[in-house]
Amino acid sequence: MTRRPTILDVAAKAGVSKSTVSLVLQNSTQVKDETRRAVRNAMAEIGYVYNRAAAQMRSQSAGLVGLVINDLRNPFFTEFATVLQMTLAAKGFATVIANSDEDTDLQAKLVGSMIEHGVSALVVSPAYGSGAATFDQLAHANLPTIQVLRQTDTRTDRFPFASFDYAAGSARATRHLINQGSQRIAFVGGIDGAAITAERKSGYLAEMTRAQTVPLTFHGRSSRAFGMLTAQSLLDAGADAAVCFNDLVALGLHAGFARAGTTLGQDFRIVGFDDIEECALVWPQISSVACDIDGFARTTADRLLAWMQDGTVPPPEERAPVDLVARTSSTGRLP
Repeated sequence: MTRRPTILDVAAKAGVSKSTVSLVLQNSTQVKDETRRAVRNAMAEIGYVYNRAAAQMRSQSAGLVGLVINDLRNPFFTEFATVLQMTLAAKGFATVIANSDEDTDLQAKLVGSMIEHGVSALVVSPAYGSGAATFDQLAHANLPTIQVLRQTDTRTDRFPFASFDYAAGSARATRHLINQGSQRIAFVGGIDGAAITAERKSGYLAEMTRAQTVPLTFHGRSSRAFGMLTAQSLLDAGADAAVCFNDLVALGLHAGFARAGTTLGQDFRIVGFDDIEECALVWPQISSVACDIDGFARTTADRLLAWMQDGTVPPPEERAPVDLVARTSSTGRLP
């Protein structure tokens, strides 16, 4: 056996149930001496070692928090996970972090595994699609759980939701581009039909309606690759500006326009969303809707701890404010 033996391997070798092995490990008097010897012999034969410290952590379910993120490759989510983990660590809690990779089936498995390993609470930034398999498990386990940045379960009395005011963010970005003289503004990125896309696009649509201008949308995976490939399509469609679903799309457009010889801030204007660090490090710098992800992560950790320790349930829904950081990509002005 090349992998580490488990309690199931011991049960199979001894010809007993998993529950019986557990009773032997707990030195229970309910087990017959003959059975106890068989289990101990099986443990020795296959090299099973009982990790009592881990078992105590599972049984006490104290000090361990689960964090499931939809896309840890995105710096925005990585920063949130890092700050949340560090904030919880300062309060004596360890964090188990997992990436669902926008896969709802994997997400459900990850959450199920965390429940089995005795986490005290969970924070979930859900994957696109139905989260029923995930949140039904959590409801059954009755664990404090906060949905963050995306909402896929409507039971916010049971699974409170916290995010940013995305609608206000895209509205502000659109007004900014209109004030810069842009006339044909597109919305770029986001999976068509996804709730988070509709939310981030809603402010843009409202401002386009107010300006009596026809919207122009280019939906797709919110990645650099999609942004870079869409740059030429925007030029072909006669667009002169874009509000991006996130900064990864904006960075892709940044590269695509450089390849096309288009000067950002003059020939074309773009505003990203999230204001990750790289927006201020590329040249020309990228304007972006800023979300205080550090503060948001710390607040999330504090609310989760208050729920776990004092029974103070967070409000069903909360939205943190956003801001616009205007840089060369939309203003044309150098810093």
